[in-house]
Amino acid sequence: MKILPAIAGFLIISGILLEAFETIVLPRRVTRRFRLTRLYYLTWWRPWRKLAQGVKSPKRREGFLSYFGPLSLLGLFALWAAMLIVGFGLLYYSDARLDQTHPTLETCFYLSGTTFFTLGLGDVTPHTAAERILAVFESGLGFGFLALVLSYLPVIYQAFSRREVAIVLLDARAGSPPTATELLRRHAGVHGLEALERLLRDWERWGAELLESHVSYPVLTYFRSQHNNESWLSALTAMLDTSALVISGADGACQRQARLTFAICRHAVVDLAQVFHAPPLAHGTNRLPASELLRLRGAVAESGLKLHDTPESNEKLNKLRDMYEPYVRALSKYLYFDLPPWILAKESADNWKTSAWGRITGFTAQTQVERVQDDHS
Repeated sequence: MKILPAIAGFLIISGILLEAFETIVLPRRVTRRFRLTRLYYLTWWRPWRKLAQGVKSPKRREGFLSYFGPLSLLGLFALWAAMLIVGFGLLYYSDARLDQTHPTLETCFYLSGTTFFTLGLGDVTPHTAAERILAVFESGLGFGFLALVLSYLPVIYQAFSRREVAIVLLDARAGSPPTATELLRRHAGVHGLEALERLLRDWERWGAELLESHVSYPVLTYFRSQHNNESWLSALTAMLDTSALVISGADGACQRQARLTFAICRHAVVDLAQVFHAPPLAHGTNRLPASELLRLRGAVAESGLKLHDTPESNEKLNKLRDMYEPYVRALSKYLYFDLPPWILAKESADNWKTSAWGRITGFTAQTQVERVQDDHS
């Protein structure tokens, strides 16, 4: 028996089974420093992102980036299968004898591949008792691997779908891309703060679901949204911006819910930054200079919602921003997402207003609500 091939094969199989268990079965973040799966994503994501930077058209660039998530997942499964076949091939080779039909390493890999995928060709067969045990174990592992993959994909796409439903619903409530200014403007007026409180409560739960699903299955972070001006990170940032504005500058019962939403959303961005080892970027472009903050308060005041403009409220807002902006900036850089502004530089049509044949003008979700209220009054 050859000792070195046996040890190498055993280590490869054990390592891949551990990787598959931690990635698919274990529902929590893995803190082990070296992981083959993490190395795999680092190896492929960085050149993929570099290639995307050379694409001038934003639409084509987003389309190119959107392929990475699904393709990388299929590639990871193929890598695991190939490594398991190599591992079992080394174990067959360690027990092979020169007078048998599969003494060469190439033949042992062929036997391992046909056994793993349960082809049953029969041209190369195990001879010793150890080889037969290995063949039975490998064929069972092949069935289990296929079942695990087939059960994993629906979980991933269900989590993706739940995430995207909330993002699409945010379109008419906060604009495209979503901004804190539009979110507050569209929730001003009669019963507006009550609606905003309900929305913040919904996004508190959304933030918790995002934290649970994306920390357990980090590959979901690479799955892009349907529209180029939307993403899970921009939606999360817009809700953090809105919560920070409400906490620092608004009165009423909505403040309590804003604190709760801010806490879970901030928790999500911090944990995801840790997952990708993306340290917070304290220095960068100021997303809300004093002139833009003044314009933001003016735009919100025009809709009927007044935000405090005092040194205390400004200091509180800055402290809240320092708690999350370095982390969303780091995630934005690593995942190549655009962060939403606090207030749009110019008016932009919501995604629901546009189509390939034109766009709706002079109509907003807020005016439609007002018309409905007028009809019932």
